[in-house]
Amino acid sequence: MAVLGPLAGWLWSAVSPDVKYVVLQGKPLLADPEGQGPIGIDGRFALITAVAGLLCGVVAYLAGGRRNDIPLILGLVVGGVAASLLAWKVGHHIGLSDFQATVKHAKDGETVTGVADLRAKGVLVFWPLLAVGVYAVLELIVKRLPARDAGQPGPGEAGQIGGGQLDLQAAPTGGDVHRREP
Repeated sequence: MAVLGPLAGWLWSAVSPDVKYVVLQGKPLLADPEGQGPIGIDGRFALITAVAGLLCGVVAYLAGGRRNDIPLILGLVVGGVAASLLAWKVGHHIGLSDFQATVKHAKDGETVTGVADLRAKGVLVFWPLLAVGVYAVLELIVKRLPARDAGQPGPGEAGQIGGGQLDLQAAPTGGDVHRREP
């Protein structure tokens, strides 16, 4: 999973909106800290890592054998954390040196375009959390599905009491089940 982190970071950097900075005393300050740019960057990171977590959870469930749930879950957690951290760092470093050079040579009050930078650090848990969550949900769904015998009707089908239909042809005639007279 960790190998997917740099790819996710590249994608995040590519789809992130531009964020404008104002250079004051040689330091970049967000031109609009509450604008859609910084929020959009965090949101896109959250979306990319959430989708990656969902996919990793499904693949781990389908590829993993039974009776090895604990190693799979630990792998999803550790791999998801590593992938998420790598995505953040790789995505942030794409274009960072150009941005720093531009800031260094900019005059006070000049506006420059920045690089993707994650402000909502809580979204770093999306990848491992969703990977483990999907794995657990799939495990629960499959365990709850009843094993059906091809020759026996399942719940809710004809011949099952409480299934909505009763087989009245098989009821004993003349009296109750214990053969007592009415």
